[in-house]
Amino acid sequence: MRLSDPKAIRALAHPVRLDLIEALGGMGVATAAQCGRAIGVSQASCSFHLRQLAKYGFVEDAGPGQDRRERLWRVADRQIGLGAAEEVDPAVTRELSRAVVEREFARVLDWVERAPAEPVPWRETARGMAATVRVTAAEAAEIKAAWHRALEPYLAREAEQAAQAGESADGRRVVRYFMAASPQADINDQGDQGEN
Repeated sequence: MRLSDPKAIRALAHPVRLDLIEALGGMGVATAAQCGRAIGVSQASCSFHLRQLAKYGFVEDAGPGQDRRERLWRVADRQIGLGAAEEVDPAVTRELSRAVVEREFARVLDWVERAPAEPVPWRETARGMAATVRVTAAEAAEIKAAWHRALEPYLAREAEQAAQAGESADGRRVVRYFMAASPQADINDQGDQGEN
């Protein structure tokens, strides 16, 4: 799903809604009550936010629940991204981007705190990586595409089976990958502002 509608992007930027999409992605289908327990929010609040997400096509009704009074929900599309830059209002994308980046950094910091108690193989492979390179916009796009190609087989496998909580018998765990390219301000464009 490629987003360009400012109202849909703003709707997604809400922290509870981002939590709901992530929780539903892992659970497959769930009621508002189940989602509420998963993310620590009331059923009424979850129900409201699920309806808002459904309004913009992020989640969809998956039929009645076991007691037929509650409906089940599922994520409509596991691949959500922004449309082309020229199609999307920069102020709106900044709002969503900030919400996503803050969530991702919170996850990284959570891992940093938990890592000492984890088995050595996980501590060794789940380390951050940073690199600074001088590239063109086209080369930066190539790097992003290569990163996506590296993850594609694993994303496809996730789409085929619901994410399982904890570590599976074969040692698989849910691992979050986050890549961000952040072009740096060019210090050469600052003129003589730094001189006294």
